[in-house]
Amino acid sequence: MARTLYVGNLPWATRAEDLTEAFSAYGEVLSSRIITDRQTGRSRGFGFVEVRDEDAETMIRALNGTEFGGRIITVNEARARNER
Repeated sequence: MARTLYVGNLPWATRAEDLTEAFSAYGEVLSSRIITDRQTGRSRGFGFVEVRDEDAETMIRALNGTEFGGRIITVNEARARNER
């Protein structure tokens, strides 16, 4: 089973590959994506990482509130749009 993690306050230059590399140190990453503005194509400063269920809590504890590319990132379990 997989869980999706929200990653916020990312540097604008962050790529999906950067997220995969950072999160892979704490478990298996199934996919990652950076959310971009539809009109400009620029990063919106957040993204999502899909990970194995059993690795999710370890990744949240290890990476939430840590420095990534010069910024302090937020990592938590993603919520469905209708839950926000």
